[in-house]
Amino acid sequence: MSRINQISPETATGKAKELLDAVKSKLGLVPNLTRALANAPAALEAYLQFSGSLGKGTLSAKNRERIALVVAQENQCDYCLAAHSTIGKMVGLTADEIRDSRKGTSTDSKSEVLVRFAQKVLETKGRVSDADLQSVREAGFDDGALAEVVGNVALNIFTNYFNHVAGTDVDFPAAEVLV
Repeated sequence: MSRINQISPETATGKAKELLDAVKSKLGLVPNLTRALANAPAALEAYLQFSGSLGKGTLSAKNRERIALVVAQENQCDYCLAAHSTIGKMVGLTADEIRDSRKGTSTDSKSEVLVRFAQKVLETKGRVSDADLQSVREAGFDDGALAEVVGNVALNIFTNYFNHVAGTDVDFPAAEVLV
């Protein structure tokens, strides 16, 4: 059960209503994460802007979802595991690719390098080694991609931690249980 009120778009006012309406027009629905974030329109707007800006970067939607999945798995965020498993399917990830991403692997060698790097950023709190950076570069990624990976990790840490605090009601199909 949610520990932070999830604001209904129908009863929202002001900036919260404007932002929730924008989410609904873009996605066709208003996820509970955004409803809870709407308690602080500045936080919701920051999340939407950060997410939107990263969506215009060089990393593919599949790789952004892979990063979201490994971060959610490491942070044990049931809400984000459910959401990003669903979104992952929507952008073309298979069930096996979703499972692999959660485990920090991929059958695609370039994607695996990114997922492992994202996992390393999370595990080391950003204190990655020169060898970690070099492995990403050797896979064909530039410093811009490195910055985007860190940005995606940070964005997903924010949503994971917020969902832990909020106890956000999961409104996506539950993620597969890993064994």
